[in-house]
Amino acid sequence: MLERKEILGILRETNALREGHFKLANGRHSRTLLQISLVLQYPKFLEVLCEELARRFKGEEIDVVAAPAVGGILVAYEVARVLGTRFIFAEREEGKMVFKRGFGIEEDENVLVVEDLITTGNSVRELMEAIRERGGTVRGVGIILDRSGGKVHFGARTETLIALECQAWEPAECPLCKEGIPLGKTVTKSRLG
Repeated sequence: MLERKEILGILRETNALREGHFKLANGRHSRTLLQISLVLQYPKFLEVLCEELARRFKGEEIDVVAAPAVGGILVAYEVARVLGTRFIFAEREEGKMVFKRGFGIEEDENVLVVEDLITTGNSVRELMEAIRERGGTVRGVGIILDRSGGKVHFGARTETLIALECQAWEPAECPLCKEGIPLGKTVTKSRLG
């Protein structure tokens, strides 16, 4: 079993987890920057994380592993490889998660939904809805990194390798700005636990 400190080590070694003062894509400021895609560029780390995620679902009746595009594609592929199942992904089209490229769910197929990173969980929920609309059964959800700190729930068995709560503030309320720490500044790596 992969320990929390080992997962944090992988995130830090790949620079996917940094601490400092950062402006996030939503415009808010945070002392923590998480970019899980930086882990995915290293097959040896992707393999280790996905083997652990797949291990947690061994013995479950799973016919297919599905992911929302783009981030979850590599993770779902690798989990499917370990479990010996089929792999598919869905894409957003006109604001809705849909299966394209000939991918689909058969009636009564058991599906494991996999994602690399969640914040709100909306992509996972939309994918679960698309699976159920096609008559599939969601047997579980596998997440590498939950940056909500475990606050997101899907109404299905969920396995998360690591959950981190990352505070973020509007720029006017940012304590790091008030301390005079420049944006984009990475500070000494402290331990998140």
